[in-house]
Amino acid sequence: MPQLKRRKQDRTNYLKRLKLLKSGKTRIVVRKSSKNLIIQFVNYHEDGDKIILTVSTRQLMKLGYKQSRSNIPAAYLLGMLAGKKAKEKNIKEGILDIGLYEPIQKSRLYATVKGLVDAGFDIPHNPEAFPSTERLIGKHTKNPSETEKEVNEIKNKILKK
Repeated sequence: MPQLKRRKQDRTNYLKRLKLLKSGKTRIVVRKSSKNLIIQFVNYHEDGDKIILTVSTRQLMKLGYKQSRSNIPAAYLLGMLAGKKAKEKNIKEGILDIGLYEPIQKSRLYATVKGLVDAGFDIPHNPEAFPSTERLIGKHTKNPSETEKEVNEIKNKILKK
């Protein structure tokens, strides 16, 4: 059997995708670019995947976030925002789909999961994979006190919505 186009291009791992689809849960697709992180809630459909909700770190700017949009604190806040919006759309559980990214513990990808969990979203996870609280609030950045203050303000805005 000839190899599928997306497999040849090393863009899709079909065995991993099949396992995720068999779960029957909404997939939480986390993708990163050089400046932003994106979370999408995706359901399988015969005609093609249906995207239910998309949340980007660009939306954090509307809440007053001025720090980097691709670091661990931004990923954490993005997870919280996505979890909050998912609950509003009556999505309560899902399964993480990181695609071909390497599952590195304590990374931005797991910071998004920590944000989802803290927002009350039900997702299978290992707490040991999460970054430390200090990193989630930005104590490792250039301006730790400023970042920490801003993260806590945005976190409170998200939880109050």
